[in-house]
Amino acid sequence: MPNYRRIYVPGATWFFTVNLLHREDNDLLIQHIGLLRDAVRRVKTLHPFQIDAWVVLPEHIHCVLTLPAGDSNYSLRWRLIKSTFSQSLPRGESRSNVRILRGERGIWQRRFWERLIRDEKDFREHVDYVHGNPLTHGWVCRVKDWPYSTFHRDVRNGIYPIDWGGPE
Repeated sequence: MPNYRRIYVPGATWFFTVNLLHREDNDLLIQHIGLLRDAVRRVKTLHPFQIDAWVVLPEHIHCVLTLPAGDSNYSLRWRLIKSTFSQSLPRGESRSNVRILRGERGIWQRRFWERLIRDEKDFREHVDYVHGNPLTHGWVCRVKDWPYSTFHRDVRNGIYPIDWGGPE
């Protein structure tokens, strides 16, 4: 079994990718976007974090988050978001024998991918990556057409022009 080593820096900003277990032909995240949003809100209330950028695609999430000063436990937050969302869904997904033995749902990949944001340039590149991801995957022709993204918040706040990532 691989030995996963994660770096923990209190108050840092992170880029994350979190995937569903079965990514092919799976739109579970957007089908249940309200439940996902509720799970994030509930966890954020108990264990605060700042959402710098977030996009939900049918089968995975990308986001840039900043933790409070003195707090480095992003793993707890992801465990709670994933479990809260999973618990809100009806049972019935296919599960491997290992997941059945461990009492695990068959919704999320067990782990997630994280990257420590190192500076302002790195931050901007990752926020742009998050917001441009629906275009990259061919879900839309213009970033503004993807509804499950903080891009719209950032347009309202004057950070992005509405036609960023595609013609008007």
